[in-house]
Amino acid sequence: MGAPDAKGMPNEYPKHSVAVDGFWMDATEVTNAQFAAFVTATGYVTTAEKPIDWEVLKQQLSPGTPKPADSELLPGSMVFTPTSTPVLMDDISQWWKWVPGARWRHPKGPSSSIKGQENLPVVQVSWEDAMAYCKWAGKRLPTEAEWEWAASSGGKNLYAWGNEEKYNTAANTWQGIFPYQNISEDGFKGIAPVKSFAANAFALYEISGNVWEWCADWYDDTYYGQAVGKNSSNPSGPATKEGLFLKVIRGGSYLCNPSYCEGYRRSRRMYSSYDSGTNHIGFRCVKK
Repeated sequence: MGAPDAKGMPNEYPKHSVAVDGFWMDATEVTNAQFAAFVTATGYVTTAEKPIDWEVLKQQLSPGTPKPADSELLPGSMVFTPTSTPVLMDDISQWWKWVPGARWRHPKGPSSSIKGQENLPVVQVSWEDAMAYCKWAGKRLPTEAEWEWAASSGGKNLYAWGNEEKYNTAANTWQGIFPYQNISEDGFKGIAPVKSFAANAFALYEISGNVWEWCADWYDDTYYGQAVGKNSSNPSGPATKEGLFLKVIRGGSYLCNPSYCEGYRRSRRMYSSYDSGTNHIGFRCVKK
């Protein structure tokens, strides 16, 4: 696990050896149609559809953060919104907006719909939502170690498609000036239907690009350094969240660009709050 070259972020080092037992992994990210079947069967209500509990939310904020107006605590989620001009990359609020009513059926807000997009990966699902689906399906989320093994075709490749840097055609990523202009060399400005790009050597589709994928592990910047010299068999990440509320996400998304995010690298580690979603995070399941 970890970056095999000098291009990694600090949290990708040190590179270290681990072992994972055999497992099965979904060939594709879970789709809108599959998630709809789960909701129909169970009546499940996702995180983005529930009223926001300020007592829970404030635990994730800096001490003393004032409570927002009740009008700002309506159910919703984060939505990517391209800027109208090139911008400095130091403030993500320039392209991420809180949109009341954004949820898995309406991933960009109340006026959007997944009708006709049943074969796209489901998004606007929290880690908790993904876990609920996996349990219903008799599966689970992959560990970070399992995910990296699968994405790298057994540790062989830097990218899902091989070792050449051809992200602009081999995966659904951002080509152009992020977050202003996407010239869509890969054929997609947004999320692509599953199986739009070639599978990797393990027959896994879009495991790089398209949407980030939830993993089971809690996230810790320093976890790799802590893991060296310890039991390397089937690692499952930090034992506790240590006061944080972040879960690992892997694989990058249609928003990844070399100038901003190289999440499509198989070693790139990222994170997101476990109880929230966005319109570029989805998941796939595994089982023994």
